Order: sequence, then C-alpha cells, then structure tokens
Amino acid sequence: MNVIVTGGAGLVGSHLCDSLLADGHSVLAIDNFITGRAINIAHLRDNPAFTLIEADIIDAPIDFGDVDQIYHLASPASPIGYMNNPIDTHLVNSVGTKRMLDLARERGARFLFSSTSEIYGNPEVHPQPESYFGNVNPVGPRSCYDESKRFGESITIEYVRQYDLDARIVRLFNIYGPRNDPEDGRVVPAFISYALRGEPLPVYGDGLQTRSLCYIADLIAGMRATMDTAGIAGEIINLGNPDERTIHELGTVIADICGSDAGFTHLPMRQDDPERRCPDITKAVELLGWSASTPLRAGLEETIRYFAEAEGVASA
Repeated sequence: MNVIVTGGAGLVGSHLCDSLLADGHSVLAIDNFITGRAINIAHLRDNPAFTLIEADIIDAPIDFGDVDQIYHLASPASPIGYMNNPIDTHLVNSVGTKRMLDLARERGARFLFSSTSEIYGNPEVHPQPESYFGNVNPVGPRSCYDESKRFGESITIEYVRQYDLDARIVRLFNIYGPRNDPEDGRVVPAFISYALRGEPLPVYGDGLQTRSLCYIADLIAGMRATMDTAGIAGEIINLGNPDERTIHELGTVIADICGSDAGFTHLPMRQDDPERRCPDITKAVELLGWSASTPLRAGLEETIRYFAEAEGVASA
C-alpha cells in the first residue's frame, strides 16, 4: 500500500514509518521540522520505499501521488513544543486536518487522526473513557493543543457523517521511548536527562499527580490495528497503558536505572497540569484485541539506553 504519515519525523511518526516499511509498504513522510527531528529518520533516507517531503501540510504544494492510507500525526505534542508554536499548532490541527481529510476523500483513502489524552484536560472521571467530555480550560496556556485537537476530532467525525469517509480517531496517552526529544519538557525525557547528569529531578508540585506511560512499540501496534481494522469508521479509541504511576514513582524508577541518587527538586505546579491521567482501554481491547504489554521498567531501560548512547553517557 501507499501510506502517508504526516509528522513523520516525530517520535511516533518515525517509529510508524519503520513499522510500515518493514511490512513492505511505500511511505511518504511529511514534516516541516518545527518539532520533528531529522535524526529520527536518518536511517530511512536510502530506503527506496521511503520518501520525505519537508513541507508544511497547511498550504505547501505537495505531490501526494496514490494514497491508500493517511496517518495524520503532524502537530507539536509536548507543552514546550506547542506553547512555543501556538498558532502553528492551531492551524495544523484545523486547516491541516481539513486538507488531509479532503485528500482522503478525493483518493478514497482510509484516514486516522492522531488525537490526545489532553482533550480530557484535568479529568474528573478516572480512568478516562472515550465517552468522557473532559474538563478543559479553553483559553489556558495549553489550549492551543487541547482545543485544536478537539476541533480536529470534530471535523474528522463530520467527514464520516457527511461524506461516509472511512476515518477513525485515536487518543494517545503519554507515549515514550527511543527518539524522545530530550528538550521537549515531558516527564520521561526530562527525568532521564537530569538523572544521566546526576542532577536532581525537577518535579512540578508535590509529585503525586499521576501519568500512565505507554511504550512506543505498543502504541505503534495499536495505531496500526486501529487503521487496519475494517468497519470502525467514526470510532474514537484510547491508546495507552492503564498502569498509573505517580510522578515521584516514575522519577524513582528512572533514577534507579540511571544509578542517580541526586533526589528531586520541587517547582511550582504548572497551570492546567492534569492531576491524574489514566486511560480506559476497554474499547481498544474489545474492538482491536490490543493492549499495552511492555512493562514500565523494561521500556524505560530501552529509552535510557537510547539517551545514554545519544549523549555519550554510560548508564548504570
């Protein structure tokens, strides 16, 4: 098949390209490198089945060629990434999504919109099922991401309703793994970078807020199962690992693997930072037969190994 991956140089996009190519598909990756990283796809440059276009999907002229599937991942996804690029984030998830939906409709391609657990905001329901509408500040510092993803979901569903487009939506929960950007400010790369340097891990607030980390290989399997499953047009599916841990617990595991005893340093709580985050993956289990299987420590060991090699640091 011919597959388009927007945001193909990001953490998720680059691993998705790897998986698709390994199965013999032709992949067109599109990225403007606002937050994507060339190093993530450097190993694919000489693969004849892989094409990279450096462009903005909002308005750049692009020869898309024949298309069977479109994975629309393009968007800054970390707080640093989207807060530094708020207008671009709004536009790629709105105008950019419409452009990809129009392309899917024109070519008869199956479409997947990559959304986020951030649409649940600071949730009042735990764990969060797809039916939960969320508790989101529509004008807060994170709203460029939250609200544009909510719009992207809404317009995707309208294309299903109005044009019978074969589209589906996934909401991703705290993905981590090799190729995480060490500078993107998310908890795993931040903790690993500090721990490898032997510095105290920065914790916002009391560290009792929770996250549920999903290893990248598990996520890719879930995304591909969502795309390849017939008869689920219009479905919204949480993809994540319901293994809920406190920030302090995550930091303790990372410090232990890295051999760091520098402890923690506490900083003021960030505005609108969710207090709890945990997916209800019942729908993924029932519709896809999918659940995350990588244990937290095993996934963190692989991720730390990647960071240590990239930074030339020997991990414990």
